[in-house]
Amino acid sequence: MSSLSNEQKELLLDNCIGLTSKEEAAEAEALISSYKEAADLYSKFKSAFAPLEALEPESCPDELAEGAIWRLTNHARSSQDRLEQLLAAEETKELASAKGQFWRNLGKMAATAAVIMVFASIYFALSSFARQKSWQQACGAQLGRIWEGIDQYISDHDDQLPAVAIEAGQPWWKVGYQGKEDQSITRGMWRLVRDHYVNPSEFVCPGRKRASAKPLDMSQVQNYNDFRSRDDITYSVRIWCGKPRRESVVGRKVFMTDSNPIFENLPRDFSRELKLRLDKRSLAVNSRNHKGRGQNVLFCDGSVEFIKVRRIGISKDDVFTLECMYQGFEVRGCEMPSCETDAFAAP
Repeated sequence: MSSLSNEQKELLLDNCIGLTSKEEAAEAEALISSYKEAADLYSKFKSAFAPLEALEPESCPDELAEGAIWRLTNHARSSQDRLEQLLAAEETKELASAKGQFWRNLGKMAATAAVIMVFASIYFALSSFARQKSWQQACGAQLGRIWEGIDQYISDHDDQLPAVAIEAGQPWWKVGYQGKEDQSITRGMWRLVRDHYVNPSEFVCPGRKRASAKPLDMSQVQNYNDFRSRDDITYSVRIWCGKPRRESVVGRKVFMTDSNPIFENLPRDFSRELKLRLDKRSLAVNSRNHKGRGQNVLFCDGSVEFIKVRRIGISKDDVFTLECMYQGFEVRGCEMPSCETDAFAAP
C-alpha cells in the first residue's frame, strides 16, 4: 500500500510536467529528497513522459485533446474499482505463491507493475486535468459574480465606478497598504467588499486558494482601506487611462484578469521601491492562477473568457504589460497607459 497521498502524487506529476508554482516545486523537491517512494515515483513519471517532450504543444487541437481526456476520465472512473480489486487479488496471489516460484513470478510481477505504473500516470494526469478545468470554470463564474456586484454598485452610485483614479507618478502596486492615500489599484474592488456588493471569497481564484489563508471577518471590513494582502485578491485590475468613466466601460474592453504573473513577488515593505526587471519569461508566461495554462478575462460587457495566450483583440495587446514595456524594462509600479486601447491589468 502506498504511503503517499493522492495529493502528493498529483503534486509530483504536476512538477514533472512543469505545472507547479515556485512554492509547489519546492514542496515537491522536499518530498522527493525525503521519501524514496516519492523519488521512485517521480523517476517513473519522468520516464513515462519523456517521449512527449519531442511534441509541439500546439500540434494537437484543443477540442481533440480535451475530448480524449474526458473519454479516458470516464473510463478510468468506471474501471477504478475493478482495478483495485485486481491489484488486491494479484498481491494476495503473489504473496501466497512466492516460495519456490520467486524467479518464475518475477517477470510477471514486473509486467504487472509496469501496467499499474502506466495506469497511475494516466489516472493522475486525468485527475489533474479535471481539477484544473473545474477551477477554470469556477474562476470564470466568480468573475461573473464580481461583475454583477460592479454593475449594481454603478447603479447605486450615479454611474460611478468602484475604481480609484491613479495619477501619473503615483504608485498603484501596494496591495494591502492601509494608509489614507490611494496607492493600490485594488481599492476600487475593496469598496465592493466593504459595501457588501461582493463576498470577499469571490476575489480569490479557486486555483490559488491557500489552506493557511485566514478568512476575512466581515465584521471587521470597515477597519480596512484595502484588501489585507495579495493573498486576499488573486485577480488583477485594469489601470485606466486617466479618471475612469462609466462611458469607457463598454464592450470587449478588459476589466479584470487572473493575477498578472509579473507581480507575483511584490515587496511586503511598502516603504521599499518597486523595481522589477522584465525578462523574456515574464513577458510570455501566463497567470499562475491556473498553473500557466492561461487566464480568465472579465470584459466590460460582463462576459468572461479563458484565453491561453496573453494577447487579445485585433491589435494583439498584451493584457499584462503596457506598450512601453519591453525585455529589460524596469517596472517601478507607477507607469500608466498612454491610451484607452492599451489594456494593463495589475498588479
